[in-house]
Amino acid sequence: MNKYEINVDKPQKLSDVLYNFGLKPSQVNKLFSKKDVRVDNVRQSKDSFVLTGQSVIFFMQDEISKKYEIFYEDENIYIINKYEGIEVTGEQGLEGQLKAIAVHRLDRNTKGLLVMAKNKESEESLLDGFKNRTITKKYLCEVVGDTNFKNELKEAFLFKDAKQSMAFVSIDPKPHSTKIQTRFNTVKKGSQTSIVDCELLTGKTHQIRAHLAFLGHPILGDGKYGKNEDNKKFKEKTQKLFCYYLKFDKLLGNLSYLTSKEFILYPTWFKK
Repeated sequence: MNKYEINVDKPQKLSDVLYNFGLKPSQVNKLFSKKDVRVDNVRQSKDSFVLTGQSVIFFMQDEISKKYEIFYEDENIYIINKYEGIEVTGEQGLEGQLKAIAVHRLDRNTKGLLVMAKNKESEESLLDGFKNRTITKKYLCEVVGDTNFKNELKEAFLFKDAKQSMAFVSIDPKPHSTKIQTRFNTVKKGSQTSIVDCELLTGKTHQIRAHLAFLGHPILGDGKYGKNEDNKKFKEKTQKLFCYYLKFDKLLGNLSYLTSKEFILYPTWFKK
């Protein structure tokens, strides 16, 4: 039997702590059915709420599967192949597990390449690169419908509704909206779905997911911006969105040695 202990880094539901740690819904349900989850050594139910600084302890027969692998590492940075089901930030996220600084984000269920800094100087160099667009970041996704994007730069306006945790896209500016730019290129066409290469020129929360849904081609498996009937039809439970390409076109400071270096990792579902 393996003992696991989690230090809570922010107020949240107890079940969310376990999901972010890497447990599957079936594992979480099993733990609570056995009343085998304790907060500060007191048994708690699934709907309990925990606070910053509290300690969550549970026991499991199985080893918990990892939620990432290190794709590249040197003395200054990590490049992580992030799996689904883990947050980037927070003590239970990649930052906490690797003791590193995330300079860009992937959604909890988005997979792929993610760069993290090991020190403050590297963080500043990477932030400068993203700010000045000298870092190229591309994604592959499978979407609903027959698309015909031809390396097209699409512009729109995005508004984030924090209460709904949703991004809304419009062709015209709305109050508190910001302009977004995404480049789309169809790499494979089908009668029902297409595979699209996406390049972020602006990096806003949920930008690719919301932008494609606005264009009428939601990502397969996207429970927030897609349609349940499409996800059921194609039997996709998690979104088919993968950050496959990072290139450091130009970096300054202590990371200048990485200038022109590129990293490519294709998702298992993509065949060139």
